Amino acid sequence: MMTVVILVRNGRLRSAEADPTERDTVPSLRPKAREIVESHIRGQTTCEETVSGVFAQLPRIQEGCNAFTEWFPDEALETARALDRKRAQGAAPGLLHGVPICIKDMTPTKGHHTTLGSWTSGEGKTFHDAVIVQRLKAAGAIIVGKTTTAELAFSSFTNTARYGVTRNPWDLTRTSGGSSGGSAAAVASGVVPLAEGTDMGGSVRIPAAACGVVGFKPSLGRIPMDIVPSALETLSHFGALAASVEDAARFVAAGAGHHPSDMLSRRSRFDLAATAPKSLAGKRFALSADLGYCAVDPEIQAGLMRIADRLRRAGAVVDEVDLPWTRDIFDQWAIRWFCLLATFPNARTAEQRAQMHPELAAGLEQARSYSAMDLMGVDLIRSDMNRQLNSVFAQYDVLLCPTNAVPAPPVTQSDADFEKTLPDGKLRAFDMTHPFNMVPTSPVLSLPIGLTEGRLPIGMQIVGPPFEDEAVLSAAATIEALIDPLPVPQF
Repeated sequence: MMTVVILVRNGRLRSAEADPTERDTVPSLRPKAREIVESHIRGQTTCEETVSGVFAQLPRIQEGCNAFTEWFPDEALETARALDRKRAQGAAPGLLHGVPICIKDMTPTKGHHTTLGSWTSGEGKTFHDAVIVQRLKAAGAIIVGKTTTAELAFSSFTNTARYGVTRNPWDLTRTSGGSSGGSAAAVASGVVPLAEGTDMGGSVRIPAAACGVVGFKPSLGRIPMDIVPSALETLSHFGALAASVEDAARFVAAGAGHHPSDMLSRRSRFDLAATAPKSLAGKRFALSADLGYCAVDPEIQAGLMRIADRLRRAGAVVDEVDLPWTRDIFDQWAIRWFCLLATFPNARTAEQRAQMHPELAAGLEQARSYSAMDLMGVDLIRSDMNRQLNSVFAQYDVLLCPTNAVPAPPVTQSDADFEKTLPDGKLRAFDMTHPFNMVPTSPVLSLPIGLTEGRLPIGMQIVGPPFEDEAVLSAAATIEALIDPLPVPQF
């Protein structure tokens, strides 16, 4: 049988075999990875049936959102059949047995294209799996496709010359966020319960909040990072876009553990059982509506305060705290970020930069002028931030704050429409995520907490003390249980 791989160029399908299903067949709630695994184990459905359902839905999702760069029905269905055969023979199921999952176009997948959303990558054919992909497969996950990313993951908007605009399932005139915008849109649309993303300044959490799904950035070294040039990189994390907190925890459990490719990856065991919900009685939550320096949309702030009130009624202590942070945090992060991007092999020459998005090219050119002392200055502010954040955690279990300062902006906007200082001194921000890449030992989860009047999702960050991933996931699962789940948006 001929292998079918469906590629996308500028948001348009090159080839397709499946017909879009009717809109009214979309379930009202997103499928959860745990439910899918249990259904497979009990024999209620087969892995093949689950994957066939994905490819029946996927063309309609792609037509509306442009979330995928390619997908692989033949390969995924053969993997599903093999899992079904092994299960029938008595093989023990993995943690993600038969769960369909997507991989971001930043992360190498053997035999497929990894272009980083850029024409500078050429064909982008890759011949190995990143460590996280290897481990997801070993846990029984089935890779169904690659998802769109902002070019070199540089932007909070997923919009590239190579693949076009990725749109938000809640409102197709709005951005899905970035840079893992395709992964967030795929999960939000209900076509898959889990997708992989990368987070260097919020690239998992920004689109998660914009699209109304869970986004988790684990603490530094929890999942080996092997796709950036340096094995000592401290901004970058693999993370999960997920239908639920529990699903995000399963993703981490599958991917965690030391690997030699990442010298900072940790050997400490990830305890999945410790991520379960717990009582809120006596729990202490710090709350910051603006992190000290961001201008926050009133509806976002009101949503955060509603959750704070609900936590108090459930027996928790919630106190507002002041952080001494300024927009200098963003500016210093940008220095560090663009210096990292400038080390990528396809970002080093003037000819390559001429092919890139103008905002990315400008940042890369600016990076060429930074000195060693400039980079040391970034480390100094990171050290100050670490002390300031640890002073919060000396009194509180976690910190709560918005994920994005505004609801998902129109797709016609870009980062250049934000990042301005307002007359009151606050930063006109889209997102509020990059501080927690500057302090990368803190795990952070973005949880959907409701909708604006215009029916756009609101996300809240749950920030934990250094390396306490399980505690953040547990707190998030506890809060999640207090909130009505968002339905699958219809479009």
